[in-house]
Amino acid sequence: MASLETDRMRAVIQGQSTVSDKIRALDAAGFARADIARFLGKRYQHVRNVLVAGTPAAKNPPRATSTADPVDRPARQLLKGRLQIGAGGRIVIPAEMRAAMGVSEGDSLLARVIDGELRLLSQDAALQKAQALVRQVVPEGVSLVDELIAERRLEARRDDER
Repeated sequence: MASLETDRMRAVIQGQSTVSDKIRALDAAGFARADIARFLGKRYQHVRNVLVAGTPAAKNPPRATSTADPVDRPARQLLKGRLQIGAGGRIVIPAEMRAAMGVSEGDSLLARVIDGELRLLSQDAALQKAQALVRQVVPEGVSLVDELIAERRLEARRDDER
């Protein structure tokens, strides 16, 4: 490893108290796992395990129940990994990613490809996005159901008058 890289790595981990925090900080800065392991004097497997497990608080994140705009919410956790396409085009989503999405075995996901990127959405996340889109058009406190019922009653009265 070059001296400049070592200096950069030292700067990144400055203020980090645990080895796991140092590993996560170096990974977030874009350093390769093997370089992180060499720099910290740890086995590659240790570095990998820390990164795959995520942060301790994120092991069992709660299901999203907020109706806030998912685009405006800060990311709870950045999970990344390399997935392999198996027989029949199957992709296995790791458990920590499924937990972060709030889905489990048997749940359905919505999928789309945008600019060559596969995006998977849980049904809860899709609902929250749809609600956010409606909130952009419908003013606060307006009930679309009440408006629809009022329109139908008006139409019914007009039909009775004819």
